[in-house]
Amino acid sequence: MINNNLEKMNILNTIICGDAVEVLHSLPDNSIDLVVTSPPYDDLRVYNGFSLNLHDVGVELHRVLKDGGIIAMVIQDSTKNFGKSLTSFRTIVDWCDNIGFKLFETCIYHKNGTEGAWWKNRFRVDHEYMPIFLKGKKPQYFNKEPLKIPSKHGGKVMSGSGNRRTDGTTTSVVRRAINPTKCRGTVWDYMMAGDKNPLKRKHPAVFPDKIPFDFIQCFCPEDGVVLDPFIGSGSTAVMAKQLGRSYIGIDISQEYCDLAEERIEKECPKCQQLRIY
Repeated sequence: MINNNLEKMNILNTIICGDAVEVLHSLPDNSIDLVVTSPPYDDLRVYNGFSLNLHDVGVELHRVLKDGGIIAMVIQDSTKNFGKSLTSFRTIVDWCDNIGFKLFETCIYHKNGTEGAWWKNRFRVDHEYMPIFLKGKKPQYFNKEPLKIPSKHGGKVMSGSGNRRTDGTTTSVVRRAINPTKCRGTVWDYMMAGDKNPLKRKHPAVFPDKIPFDFIQCFCPEDGVVLDPFIGSGSTAVMAKQLGRSYIGIDISQEYCDLAEERIEKECPKCQQLRIY
């Protein structure tokens, strides 16, 4: 159920231009169901010259999330002198040890794109981390049915060895029908992040629209509110609106706020006019 204070503030389905920590500080406690975001980490892209403190953002996000709320983050590490920055790992440990989140899971966003940099001197980086943070004992909403993928042997009846016991022995061989679909697991395959959308590509760092689409279906109830404190090109807001959820987007850059507004107006023509603060 949508927090009444959010309705009174008249900020649902809006993009708010301002510093993420400052804007989050104005939101009521326990009001957000799901956060899907990719913070501007490690100066990997030029985000109009803005930077942030991920710890301070985490503190505010923990406060505004409902009990059982989820944060899904897309993040990687920069490479300097053949060593990783470890920003992703430090953020995970900090948010869990010092802020109070649980790490529900870490999924891998497997990129299907071009070779990228460093291919002669390093392994090609074809992934990003997607840590999923949980506030409270368990997710208030979890539905992975829309995320299932086709089973390679769906419809067949097959035999397989049993489960491995703690003493090293295995249970007896089982024979069973294979379901047509299965859980996708923790490695999620996506095509190019730009989605061949020229408007979206005006932002220097984007993720596939399917990422927020999948997380919203899995972790946000139908009457829930989705927040992205670094709205960028607007993907989280566009997908929330298409899925019938309420959303709040924040970005310190007026240019990116305008970009998100333009996207949602063109891609969600039946949506109400956004209000830029």
